[in-house]
Amino acid sequence: MKVEATSSAAVLQSVSPDLQTMKADRVFWSHFAPNLAPSAWVIGILVVSLGLTGWTGIMVLLLGNIMGSLPVALCAVMGPKTGLPQMEASRFSFGKTGKRLPSFINWANCVGWDAVNNVPSALAFILLLRMVGIPAPFWLALGVLAFIQLLASMGGHDFVQTIEKYLGWVLMGAFAIVGVIAVTHSATPSGTGATSSAAFADIMVGLGAVSSFNMAWAAYASDYTRYVPSATPAKRIFWLTFLGTFLSSFIMEMFGLLTGAAIQDPSPDALIHALQAWSGPLAPLALAAVAFSSVAINAANDNTAAYALISAGIHVNRMLSAVVTAGLGYVLAVMGEGRFVSLYENYLLLALYWIAPWCGIVLADWYCRPANIKAERSNALPGWTSSATVFVAVTTLTISLFSSTPLYTGPIATMLKGADIGYLVGFFLAGGLQICILRRRAAARQN
Repeated sequence: MKVEATSSAAVLQSVSPDLQTMKADRVFWSHFAPNLAPSAWVIGILVVSLGLTGWTGIMVLLLGNIMGSLPVALCAVMGPKTGLPQMEASRFSFGKTGKRLPSFINWANCVGWDAVNNVPSALAFILLLRMVGIPAPFWLALGVLAFIQLLASMGGHDFVQTIEKYLGWVLMGAFAIVGVIAVTHSATPSGTGATSSAAFADIMVGLGAVSSFNMAWAAYASDYTRYVPSATPAKRIFWLTFLGTFLSSFIMEMFGLLTGAAIQDPSPDALIHALQAWSGPLAPLALAAVAFSSVAINAANDNTAAYALISAGIHVNRMLSAVVTAGLGYVLAVMGEGRFVSLYENYLLLALYWIAPWCGIVLADWYCRPANIKAERSNALPGWTSSATVFVAVTTLTISLFSSTPLYTGPIATMLKGADIGYLVGFFLAGGLQICILRRRAAARQN
C-alpha cells in the first residue's frame, strides 16, 4: 500500500495516467463496506417507527435505496475521466470559487457523519469490553475507535481502499450471521405479509431518510474511482458502484425492518442490547461487528473530509485536515450521546436538502452538456458561475419552503400535512435550471 501525497496539490490536480492503476473491483468494496453499519439497521427500525411496516416498508426501502444509489453511481463515473476527487470535480459546474461553498458544506457533513456513525459503535465497544471485564466510559471507548479510524484515513486513498475490501469481507460475514440470528429470534418480527395504512407524509419522510443515507455518498463517489484507468468502461464503474451502495444498505435496512417491531425503540442503544441478547454465545461477534464497522465507514469519511476542506479553499496538509475532522466528530458524538434518534433523523433530512440540488446540477452538467461547450471542462474556468448561484438559491428555497423536520417545517410542508418533498424539488429544479443554462450557453456559442 502506498501513502497518498499529503499536499493540497494532490487534491487540486488530476491524477496522472501512470497512477491510474487501481483494479475496478475495488470500486464495489469502497461503496459496499461503509454501509455495513448499525446506522443503516437503525434506518430500518426508524421506518417501522413511522408505521411503514410489511410490504409498504419494503417498498420504501427498495425505492429509497434506488433513489439514493443512482446519483452515487452516476457521479462515480466521473472519477476515471477527470482524475479528481468529487468536490474538486464540481469546479466544472460551479467554478473555482463557486465550488468552495458545497465543498465546505460537504466537509461539515463529514464531521456530522463521523459523530452519527461513532455513537452506536462506541456503545457496542463498551459492551464488548465489559464482557472481558474491562469497564470503559463512553468518551474513552469512542476515543479508541476514533483514533483507529484516523490512522486508517491518514494513509489516504490506497489505505482506505484496502481497508474497505478486506474489512468488508469480514463485516459481510459477521452481519450475515448476526442478521439471520436477529430476524429468527426477534420476538415479534414485522412480517412481509403485514399491511400498512401509513400516511403520505410518513412515506415521504421514510423515503427521505432512506435515500439520503446513500445519496450522501454522491459527494464522495469519484474520490474512490479516480485511480481507476480512464479507459475503464463507464458502465462497469456505474454498476460496481450502484450494486455496492444499494446491496449493503438495503440488506442492513431490511434487518432493521424485520426486527423493528421487536425492538420498537429506534435507537442504537436498544438495537445493540437486542443484538447482544439475541446472539447468545455469538454476542461478542455481534458487538465486534457493530463496534468496528465504524472503521470502514469513517476511514473513508475522514479521508474525503480532507479532500473537501482543501477544495473549499483551505489548503492545509491532508493529514492535518483528517485530524481536525476526526476531532470535531469526536466532540459532536460526545455532546450528542443520548439524543441520537432526533439528531439522526434531523441530520439525514438536512443533509439531503443541499446534496439533492448539488447532485442535480453536477449530473445535468456532466451528462447533458452540449458538444460545443464540452471543451470548457479543460479550459480556464471562471470563479463563480450561474450554476453556483442556482445551487444557493434552490437550496435556500427548498429548506425554507419544503423542509419538514422537528427543527423547522416550511409552509408548503405544512400544507402537505408534514410531507417532505423538498429533496425531490431541489434535485429536479436545480437539474432543470442547469440544463437551461447549458442550452443558453450552447446557443450563444452558435450565434
